[in-house]
Amino acid sequence: MSDDYGYDYEDDSPYGTEYGAGDAEGPDGEDGAGAPRDGGRGPERTFAALPPAHGRGFATSWWGRAWLQALEDTALDGQQLKQGRQLARKGGVGAVSVRPGRITAMVRDRDGTAYRSDVLLQQLGTGAWDRFLDMAVDRAGHIAALLDREMPPHLVEDAAGAGVELLPGIGDLEPECTCGAWDHCPHSGALCYQVARLLDEDPFVLLLMRGRDERRLLDELQVRSAARAVRLGDGGESGATGDAERDTRGVPAGEAFAAAGILPPLPAPPSAPDTPGLGPSLDTETPPAPGIDPAALEVLAADSAVRAHRMLLDALAPGHEEQPLPVELTPRQDAVRLAADARPDARIGARLAAGSGRPPADLAAAVRAWRYGGVAALAVLDEEWAPDPEDLGRARARLGEAWEAGERPALRASGRARWTVAGADLQLRLDQDGRWWPYRKERGRWVPAGPADDDPAGALAGVEDGAADGASGVGVAV
Repeated sequence: MSDDYGYDYEDDSPYGTEYGAGDAEGPDGEDGAGAPRDGGRGPERTFAALPPAHGRGFATSWWGRAWLQALEDTALDGQQLKQGRQLARKGGVGAVSVRPGRITAMVRDRDGTAYRSDVLLQQLGTGAWDRFLDMAVDRAGHIAALLDREMPPHLVEDAAGAGVELLPGIGDLEPECTCGAWDHCPHSGALCYQVARLLDEDPFVLLLMRGRDERRLLDELQVRSAARAVRLGDGGESGATGDAERDTRGVPAGEAFAAAGILPPLPAPPSAPDTPGLGPSLDTETPPAPGIDPAALEVLAADSAVRAHRMLLDALAPGHEEQPLPVELTPRQDAVRLAADARPDARIGARLAAGSGRPPADLAAAVRAWRYGGVAALAVLDEEWAPDPEDLGRARARLGEAWEAGERPALRASGRARWTVAGADLQLRLDQDGRWWPYRKERGRWVPAGPADDDPAGALAGVEDGAADGASGVGVAV
């Protein structure tokens, strides 16, 4: 199968596929410093091209951010790196192939030209892997984290203490590209930004680049854990005294966990339904009791189904247990949420508008804001905050750096944290978290036009691409 960039891949799954056999690394006993960068033959995973990344960062996990930090510390030309980030954000990176010591993808430039880009990373040698595996087996929590597809900081720290650097550092990401650039060019930069998204989903991608695929790593952990359990069962050096202590005091929980071997992960939970369930119909021949509005009750029932569906999706999402509790909404905010989720008829909508203290036209704009970003987007619509001089200076510098020379639109300040595009009914609003929200003037009023973006150019590009208004599909060219 081939994608639009001319790169062959094996599977449409965003989590990639595995194939190949063997392990390309240094000879037995060789440490990480001597292992080759390019794995050559060996296990390989291929990930289908990811969609554009409008309105989101490239890394949410701490190990994904560490990957990007290594890239940004290594690149000598920040301007080329910025271009790479824009290419990745717009979906210019094709399928990504990952194997020991190398990642590869076809990257399409802004003019449509496709380049093959590679990034090389030093593999760990056999000696380094032995130390890593011994360290992981000695700490049951590390085994559990790997089975959960996590890479907690203490695992990386303990590995470093054993002389094994899992995460790349300055100068560890070596680029190669058919465009001929000697430093990180926009194409290798775009590839690295895309890989950060893959690492968010699966840290085993990094371990594969370092030389070991997931299956082999877990198999070796199981073998070493079983051997450790046998040594503990034989008494080792503890002798009869140790056996007596075990009979009277029990076995430490961590030791018992490790001795049980490596258990397979739990089966995947059943998939959530694609859409919320339908609420009951209250249109019966029996008239309602005084003060009861069946249509309003139907809206509330449908809203309950939507909220239950969303809660289920959130609960099944990776890392759900680490997310903060949702913020409790005010009645004014909840009226907007209800209007956005339930899509009530005009009569119920008018009641919600009155309950939220907004005219119907204002409620429509608030609903659009809610669909783009919830409470944060609603605050940008309703409130104009006053940044201090330091925040304002950073915002102006960000606006000056976001576009290539000659491409920046003319912007004029239209408020304390708002800038309007001259000659176009477009506006950028800065929130207190440093994100940029695009707005568009419709019928003489400013309304939300897209989701937030860390990059002001990306925010306006979302409007330009037509992504700003899902209802109308109208795009505005800047």
